[in-house]
Amino acid sequence: MQIELKGMNTSKESAGSSLSGYPILALIAAMVVIGIWNLTGNLPPAGSPKLVKLAFVGMLFGPALIILFVSAGFFMIQPNQATVITLFGEYRGTERREGLRWVWPWMGRKKLSARAHNIHSEKVKINDLRGNPIEIACNVVWRVQDTAQAYFDVDDFKEFVNIQIEAGLRTVGSRHPYDDLENEEVTLRGSADVVNRELLEELNDRLRVAGIVVDEAGLTHLAYAAEIASAMLRRQQAEAVIAARSKLVMGAVGMVEDALNKLSEDGVVELDSERRATMVSNLMVVLCGEREAQPVVNAGTLYQ
Repeated sequence: MQIELKGMNTSKESAGSSLSGYPILALIAAMVVIGIWNLTGNLPPAGSPKLVKLAFVGMLFGPALIILFVSAGFFMIQPNQATVITLFGEYRGTERREGLRWVWPWMGRKKLSARAHNIHSEKVKINDLRGNPIEIACNVVWRVQDTAQAYFDVDDFKEFVNIQIEAGLRTVGSRHPYDDLENEEVTLRGSADVVNRELLEELNDRLRVAGIVVDEAGLTHLAYAAEIASAMLRRQQAEAVIAARSKLVMGAVGMVEDALNKLSEDGVVELDSERRATMVSNLMVVLCGEREAQPVVNAGTLYQ
């Protein structure tokens, strides 16, 4: 589900223009050296008039104010960082080049991290597809892809990410049942790859408006809610027993059928319907019983 921001201009990142700060730094250093050399050579002698002393003070503070003004335009960018540059509220581009950079001091600068962020969400209680309350949590790796959208299109992109992660987790968690012993549908417990892929697509769809891309998303916690955990455990155990018994009976029927057919084909013994029924009953007891069968030796006939 993609979020549409109606009535608002969508921003788009563009390359910012700034100068390398190293030549500007060298120029400032040269100005400081020249200024010190000029001042030491033009010190007013003792007993000079006040006007001469005021002119000397002006020569001292004038270049200093210029140096401070120019120095205010420096900013530094580390690897995988970006700086959004504005001029009186107008977006003037994003600078991603590393190192010491310089712009005019009246231009605004806002640093954003383009590094990968890792978030482990809080446990959220939701209802799965069958209405069973479950607890679910996930881990998400995300990063800023478009700095202009992250800075201008949402108020606080980090808080926006946290809220959308919870909303996306609720949406994906309610699409599927917690478990299915028959393996006939996608489940939260048994289809981790499918669920994680759906969560990744859901979050990328939701966070696209903020210029955020999700690189990885996956469930880290999945359990029935505490109030039904014991009941659902008994249900799972019962379903497991029923499924196991069903497979056991079907296998035993096939084995009995094969045994009777083999005896008839090889002519080992001729069995009437009553003896066949007795043999089937004995074999089913042996094959389906939970305990080992105890053999009974019959020295007479079937009817004695």
